[in-house]
Amino acid sequence: MDETPERPYTHLELTAEAAKVLAHPLRSRLLGALRREGPSSATALAAELSTNTGATSYHLRKMESVGLVTDTGEGRGKERLWQAATESHGWTDSDFGGDEDAQTALGWLVRDYHRQFDTNYAHWLDVADSWPREWTDVAGMTDTWVDVTPEQARALSDELEAVVNKYLHIGAGDPRARRLHLWRFLFPLAPDDVPAAETAAETGGAAETEGAADAEGEDES
Repeated sequence: MDETPERPYTHLELTAEAAKVLAHPLRSRLLGALRREGPSSATALAAELSTNTGATSYHLRKMESVGLVTDTGEGRGKERLWQAATESHGWTDSDFGGDEDAQTALGWLVRDYHRQFDTNYAHWLDVADSWPREWTDVAGMTDTWVDVTPEQARALSDELEAVVNKYLHIGAGDPRARRLHLWRFLFPLAPDDVPAAETAAETGGAAETEGAADAEGEDES
C-alpha cells in the first residue's frame, strides 16, 4: 500500500491471493461501491446491490483477509462499518506468470471491468440528453493509433497518468463540479500479430483501477 507525489492516492498491488479473492461478481462490486460512496454497513451495501446481508458480510470479511477492505471501527453495536482499504489497486501481469489460478482470476477481473464500463457508459448514453450542453460537449469517447515500442508505451501511460493525477481533485469544493468517470484502454491494433517469444517475455502488461474497478476511486477504480 503506498501514496507518493507521483501517485496522490493510496494504492494496493494485488497479491496472487488478493486477485483470487477479488475475482467474484459481488466482491468486485462491493469494493467499487465502497470507493464511490465511502464507508458503509453490510446491510446498506446489500440493499444497494440487491443481495442479502449475510452473503455481503461474508464477502466483506473475505476481502478484509487480503487487505482490500477494512473495518472503520465506527459501527454501532454488532454492525460493522466497512471502507475500502485503498483508493486503487493494480497489478503487473508478468508477476503472475507461474500462477495459473491467479492468471485466470485476473483475466476474469479485466473482463468484469469491461462489462462494468459497457453498462455504465450505456446508461450515460441513455440519459445524456437530459444534461446541459456544457457537459455533453466535453463528455464522450475517442480513439487513435500510436506506433510505439513497449518502452514508449510505458512512457505514454506514465505521462497520461500524471495528467489525470493533476486533475483528480481540482474541482473539489466547486458547486459546478461533478465526478466524471475516466477510463483508459491501451491494446494492440492487430492482436493476432503476436511478437516473437523473446520480445513478449521481456514485456509485462499492467493494469490498475480506482474503482472498477473499482479501477473505482477508483475501484476503478
